[in-house]
Amino acid sequence: MPSPTDLELGGERSDVYRFVERNGPVAPAEVAEAISVDPERFQHHISILKRDDLIETTEEGKLTVALHQGETAEHYEAGVSYEIRPSRPSDLSGVVGTIRDVTSEAPYLIAAGVAEQLAYEDTLVRWGPNRCRVVFVATVDDDVVGWVHVSMSEVDELASTAELTLGVMETYRRHGIGSHLLHRGVEWAATRGCRKVYNSLPATNERAIDFLKESGWTVEAIRDGHYEISGELVDEVMLARRLD
Repeated sequence: MPSPTDLELGGERSDVYRFVERNGPVAPAEVAEAISVDPERFQHHISILKRDDLIETTEEGKLTVALHQGETAEHYEAGVSYEIRPSRPSDLSGVVGTIRDVTSEAPYLIAAGVAEQLAYEDTLVRWGPNRCRVVFVATVDDDVVGWVHVSMSEVDELASTAELTLGVMETYRRHGIGSHLLHRGVEWAATRGCRKVYNSLPATNERAIDFLKESGWTVEAIRDGHYEISGELVDEVMLARRLD
């Protein structure tokens, strides 16, 4: 599948894609007005982006990035009904808030960095010239209570691996939400051709490390004293799961 790397970066078509990426789903007229391109050229750019499977039109006639993230899955376990689905632009504050809630409870520095990156870029889905990412969410009554973030490089030499972070709010643990999120993230990485997913955690976050081990992940390496947490040096545990 082509990626924005194949676009003429800096040209009108790239500008159209970037606007849809940041603001989608968005009405075509709004994109055309923001980019200031004449209607005929705009329609041509849209046709080529759709042909190359980079954008698509929603049922409401709006433009959105085409990442083929799958459908919403409904679950019920231990008295809780929840959904696992691709994130939407309206989920941004909920995702950032959930990550910050989880990482404030136990050290998870990579995920904390993801929250700040999402907040700064003001978008959940990203497909840029060097890196693409998706976010799946767990929701209860359409409120975000968990997330999985998958980020992979578009550089050929690095495209076989993806970084994955996930977490669930304390109140909604022990309902299978984490397992379903993990499965969804790993599944998406596999469909993109990844051969390995990885995650790095402070050694003090024993619950998260045990969860990944129980889910078939293995410890690949330990970096001694990589983090300084509350004045103490803490090892980094690097875990991964092979997909091939």
